Amino acid sequence: MTKKIYLLTILLVAALGVGCSTADEIANVDTTATQSPTTTTSPAPDNSEITTSVAADGTRTETRVFRDNPRVSRVVVTTRPDGTRTVRATSRTGEERDAGSVENALEATGDAIADGAGWVADKTEDVAGEVKDKGQSIGEKVVDTSKDVGEKTVEGAKTVGEKSVEGAKKVGSKTVSGAKKAGSAVKKVIP
Repeated sequence: MTKKIYLLTILLVAALGVGCSTADEIANVDTTATQSPTTTTSPAPDNSEITTSVAADGTRTETRVFRDNPRVSRVVVTTRPDGTRTVRATSRTGEERDAGSVENALEATGDAIADGAGWVADKTEDVAGEVKDKGQSIGEKVVDTSKDVGEKTVEGAKTVGEKSVEGAKKVGSKTVSGAKKAGSAVKKVIP
């Protein structure tokens, strides 16, 4: 009987030891899960990508990276567990500014975010657009003027042609009348 009690005691201690280590392992896994942030990445509008991570304390950080916007490279939206929200934008040159005035920075265009951060659009783009517009306008005027000149040239050529025909008729009739007079004069001279 002593052997049975001894055996039961060993089994009971072993079971408790296994149970304790399993509970410790579970607690350890839970702690690890809450300590490391969870991260996801997804495509976003305006040729960008959003990476979202949630820290152990519940702080949610959403970083939107723009691949080809000339004014803004990224925007970071941080939401704390108490609801406090911050929006920070980074320009292509690395300057960082508050962009909290942008209503939904995770869906807005890069230009809207840059405007919200107070970065002025590149004036060379505006000037290039104006030059292009003025160039088209000038080109259209040149084409219109060329058409007018062409039409005037055609009208002038018609007028010159008509005058030439009239002149040729006059010359021809004068030549005929002169030939008749010359013929009569010759008849008078030759009996």
